[in-house]
Amino acid sequence: MLIDGKAMAAQIQAEVAEGVRELCAGGHAAPGLAAVLVGEDPASQVYVRNKHKACQGAGLRSEIFRLPVDCPREQLLSLVDLLNADPSWDGILVQLPLPAHLNEQEVIERIRPDKDVDGFHPVNSGRVLAGLPGAFAPATPAGVQEMLARAGIEVAGAHVVIVGRSNIVGKPMASLLVQKGAGADATVTVCHSRTRNLPEICRQADVLVAAIGRAHFITADMVKEGAVVVDVGINRLADPAAPKGSRLVGDVDFEQVAPRCRAITPVPGGVGPMTIAMLLKNTLQSARQRAHARGGLR
Repeated sequence: MLIDGKAMAAQIQAEVAEGVRELCAGGHAAPGLAAVLVGEDPASQVYVRNKHKACQGAGLRSEIFRLPVDCPREQLLSLVDLLNADPSWDGILVQLPLPAHLNEQEVIERIRPDKDVDGFHPVNSGRVLAGLPGAFAPATPAGVQEMLARAGIEVAGAHVVIVGRSNIVGKPMASLLVQKGAGADATVTVCHSRTRNLPEICRQADVLVAAIGRAHFITADMVKEGAVVVDVGINRLADPAAPKGSRLVGDVDFEQVAPRCRAITPVPGGVGPMTIAMLLKNTLQSARQRAHARGGLR
């Protein structure tokens, strides 16, 4: 089975749009998402543009704040402070990676946790780990969890192996799946570059999540028959036969691995669209929480 992330993301966007209509019908403003883009990195520009377009499609208010690649630290932090203080913005995201002269962690921690719809602030990370309500989970691992649920793949009691330990995917993915409750209750193993006998551990997985950032790293001999494989990787490989001279591939050798799987996500068209959809969902959640705090939402 091919897990169609693009179709699922469209469903979520429609659900968010309905939630926005309900919020506005109650007299509240449409949720607002502010995106900060520093520099002119082509990939970052594409990501931010896609997020902006998705916001418009779901009825969210969105604006891109652009800063030059050599902007001083103080300029970026001042912009974040302004967005924090502006009640019209329910969510703030600063597109990563940032230029080398800027401290990404400092910027992440400058965003108010209740507007951190990317889910990277330590307060949200801690609340996700503790299983507390109201926290924003990072959009990519939250999207993976949502994909598995919508595809009818039960993870309760399953052995999930995550290849990659980043703060953006690997660690929060483990935090989400190990919780008590729907879409979780899994037994989780997190692997990384220092893991011994990695292929052997991967072969134990009922669900294998590849998030290591290396093209075609997961090969057929690392996947047991009947496993579910989720490919988070997005890598660009040179391909003279492709229209643009390159093509996108995942961390999984799809052609070799797919025949062994019960279900697998493609690249592109898998996890990527879900990441944007979950960002919209987080922004709607933030707006609802803000409306509830004002006493206008039950």
